[in-house]
Amino acid sequence: MTPQFLWYIPNTVQPGHRGDDTTSGWGSIEYSTELARAAEDHGWGGALLGTGWGRPDTFTVATALAARTTAFKPLIAVRPGYWQPAHFASAAATLDQLSRGRVLVNIVSGLDSPAAYGDTNVDPAARYARTREFLHLVRRLWSEENVTFEGEHFRVTGSTVSPRPYVDGERARPTLYFGGASEAAERVSAAEADVQLFWGEPLEGIAERVARLEELSARVGRRHEPLEYGLRITTVVRDTTEEAWRAAEEKVAKMAADAGEIGTWSGNRRTAVGQRRLLDLAERGEVLDTCLYTTPGRFGGGGAGTTWLVGSPDDVAAALKAYRALGVTHFVLSDTPYKEEIRRIGDQLLPRLR
Repeated sequence: MTPQFLWYIPNTVQPGHRGDDTTSGWGSIEYSTELARAAEDHGWGGALLGTGWGRPDTFTVATALAARTTAFKPLIAVRPGYWQPAHFASAAATLDQLSRGRVLVNIVSGLDSPAAYGDTNVDPAARYARTREFLHLVRRLWSEENVTFEGEHFRVTGSTVSPRPYVDGERARPTLYFGGASEAAERVSAAEADVQLFWGEPLEGIAERVARLEELSARVGRRHEPLEYGLRITTVVRDTTEEAWRAAEEKVAKMAADAGEIGTWSGNRRTAVGQRRLLDLAERGEVLDTCLYTTPGRFGGGGAGTTWLVGSPDDVAAALKAYRALGVTHFVLSDTPYKEEIRRIGDQLLPRLR
């Protein structure tokens, strides 16, 4: 399939996200719209909108951005437990109709601040079981009438969503993205997701996970189109290889000066399987494959900021093409400052990937 390229909008009111030195505008409709329109203008299909309690509500922001753009696709991060599936199915289908099919959905199971919004389900196994039910029920509500479902976590009786999602050719509903590296998470993807999102592991690790997910899809009796794969990673791109590595090392030096080398993180640094996999990479070397930089994780880099692809546009394009050869077709990239790098990476890197 044609590869998809998305950017990342952190969706926060606090400045300084991942070292972005922009001091004003965070959380405002003006600044968020500026980022979304820049993404449109510089080759990106849309952007992942960050989620978390204490940030602006992601779905509300996505709705506002869809109204202020023409092609921008918001990848809306949502958590089961924050949403009931019928409420979400209706809201997302409505926005999908209003935006003419531009909604993308990223389901997040990881812990946030569940007590702050009344979610009492903190057991990892139960959260993944709930996510699987959530995805299953949302799919049905988008395609069937008078849905009745009684599961362990959710139930509806005679439920019909109106309007349905926007239909455009073979595209009949929003794409459902999901991440997670534990066995429980991968079972959810294999059964119900459209796209499994990976963080920046070496090629060997991604190949291993793709093979396992293919086997899992058969084992769980997947009833949908074949699972697709995506990569969410930081990309540090400069005109030359030398400039890129100098910039990356300067960024890490600032992280080290601000935080020092750390053994803990405010998130689930030690318990999340995917995060642990990334942090363990530093023990194998500072640079893996051709240009995968593992050092940021030692100084506070988390999630997609734990490992970076570093190099010239040709270097990073070659690295991403190697992931594509393994079956990865969805790419969610970013670097900071977000506004500047939307343009640089969009103009210099994306043409080499298309």
